[in-house]
Formats: sequence, C-alpha cells, structure tokens
Amino acid sequence: MIPGRRANRRRREPRKLPLPALPWWRIAVALAGVAVLGLAWFAARSVLDRPLRAVVVNGAFERVSADRLEAQLRHHMGRSFLGADLNAIRSEVAGIPWVATARVSRRWPDAIEVTITEERPAARWGEAGLLNAAGRLIVAEATHIPAELPRLAGPPGTETQVASRYAAIQEQLVQRGVGLAALELDGRGAWTFQLSNGIRVRLGSTALEERLAAFYKAFDTVVAGQAEDVEYVDLRYPNGFAVGWKNQRGTDAVLPSRQG
Repeated sequence: MIPGRRANRRRREPRKLPLPALPWWRIAVALAGVAVLGLAWFAARSVLDRPLRAVVVNGAFERVSADRLEAQLRHHMGRSFLGADLNAIRSEVAGIPWVATARVSRRWPDAIEVTITEERPAARWGEAGLLNAAGRLIVAEATHIPAELPRLAGPPGTETQVASRYAAIQEQLVQRGVGLAALELDGRGAWTFQLSNGIRVRLGSTALEERLAAFYKAFDTVVAGQAEDVEYVDLRYPNGFAVGWKNQRGTDAVLPSRQG
C-alpha cells in the first residue's frame, strides 16, 4: 500500500449458489413414501403389540417367593407388550426384600420375563439384622440368622462404615491364622472387636490406624503364643497396651507399643 493513501477496497461477498429446484413429482413421491412407511409401521405395531398375558420368573428361589413375585407384577397384565416400561418393572422387583439384582425383558408374543438373583448375607447386624458383603442392610428383622456369621453392630446408618472396617481387620487377622468374630462401634465412636478365639480387643475412638498397627504387632510378639491365656487386649493407652490374662485378673500389665 502506498503511504498516505487510504485503501479503498470493497469486501467481496461470497457467491451463493442457487439450489436446484426439485420437480413437484419427486416431492410427491417422497411424501408418499413417508406415508407408506408410517402406515407399514402402524400395521406392524398393531400385529406385534399385544396385551401382556403372562409373567415368567427365573431364579434360585430360596428366600424370595416366586408366587409373591408373580402376584406383585400381576397389575401389569393387560397392558401393552411393546409399551411396557422395563426399567420401572426392574425397579419394582429390586425393591422386594432379598432381591439383589433383577433383569427384565420382553418374551414374544405377550409375556414379560424376570430373572433375579438373591442377596447373600455376609454378617449379622445388631440383634436380628443381616448385611450383604457391601454392607447394605438386607433385612432389619430376620427370622433365621446363620450361626457362622460375624456379629457387627453400630448406630443406625453406620452399616457400611462398620462393614468396611470389618473387612480391613479380617484381612489382617486371616494372615495370622485367626478370624474376626464380632465388631462394634458404640454411640461415642469407640471400637471393640472379638477374635474367633474369644480374645476381646478395645481400640477406643481415636488414632485407630496406629492402635490397630500396635495390636497386630502385639499379637505377633506377645498374644499369639499365649492366646489360650489371654482374655483381652486394651489399646486405649497413649504409649502402650494392656493384656488381661484369664488366670491373673489383678496383674494386667501396660506394655510399650514400640519395642527395640
């Protein structure tokens, strides 16, 4: 550009290409095709869509009643086969006690198929409740509780927390040839548990990981070799732990948690 002169250039507008005009008969054919497809779909749906007349249930029924399941889904009978809301039915089935998972599908020509898996109790909760392996409360008042289940307890709403703590402690104890029979969290936040050999352990409410580490070390160095004589281990001391002996109740000693 020459100095002192102002550029005087016009912006060139992009050229618009004209759209080819469709012949009227092509438009008519296209509309007719859409109408034919719509009528075909309507006719096909009329043939395929029938009222629901049956519910087919599958599963290894131990605690869930197949008759009860069928009766609970009976209100869906007579509704549209293609219009049935499978997600809603699945949620309805999942809300039945002892149902862990539910799979729902259509079965041609006029049935709904429901396949369930039942919950497996992994622990006792409180007096009569049962938890699954994820720490979810299956039932609050069970009529039958397997005797081999560990006993867990805690304030309402702490089921998952207690179950998670149980799994972590159990993993450490199994490596030492012993199991965890009971674990409790009280209303003040203090933890206690009982080993499968009957030894009771008091953890308290603070510094839980440090106290657990101290217990595992105490078990390896002091408790394991004399387990038959140990009544309890108390770790609620700032610098050590106490061992209660079955035959020497008045001579419990506070031992340092760190040795060497």
